Amino acid sequence: MKVLAVADTEEKILWDFFDRELVKDVDLIISCGDLSPHYLEFLESMLNVPLLYVRGNHDTVYEKTPPLGCICIEDQIYDFHGLRILGLGGSMRYKPGPNMYTEKEMQGRLRKLKPRIAFMNGFDMLVTHAPARGFGDLDDLPHHGFETFNSLMESQKPAFMLHGHVHQSYGRIERNHMHPGGTRIINVNGYQILEIGDEHHPKKGHTGSVLYDLMVNMRKGRRGDQ
Repeated sequence: MKVLAVADTEEKILWDFFDRELVKDVDLIISCGDLSPHYLEFLESMLNVPLLYVRGNHDTVYEKTPPLGCICIEDQIYDFHGLRILGLGGSMRYKPGPNMYTEKEMQGRLRKLKPRIAFMNGFDMLVTHAPARGFGDLDDLPHHGFETFNSLMESQKPAFMLHGHVHQSYGRIERNHMHPGGTRIINVNGYQILEIGDEHHPKKGHTGSVLYDLMVNMRKGRRGDQ
């Protein structure tokens, strides 16, 4: 599976000078936030594949103008052909306003998700806007990472975490980190194209959760999927 992940910066090669060869065979687009809804709509329409997104701290326009044809995965787990993707957007709260959270507020969001995580027997990819604390974040409060994400990766051990928020223009930024829990953390600022192998997620309907797999396979049967 090939994934186009984007965040923070509308890249000319993907918009003004759209290069179809660059994104050929992409199966899924994931936005980690702080992008114009029109940019996301353009990518979804040009590639004609699903586009999943979380909100960044600057995405207040989404309240009135959400990206049409795209799928918000905030506070939920989206199953894409067996790849279970959990979305937790927003940044550390540094002023009043939406799409910003204290550490305690982020912990509260996660608590509400725990029954869903258990029902789906975990997840394979964590999609956020902010980084995890200590893994590609900065010292200033707006760019602090969340310790909550570290605890989540330690307990669930997803294969990937994708985030944005920390721009390459801020200085010498490492895009890739390996979390002690085994998660590959990637800062997708601008864009990154990722190859997700079959070994990184279960086959759809084979998560090991009896109830969830039964539900998925019943749906597949009604649709006549193979």
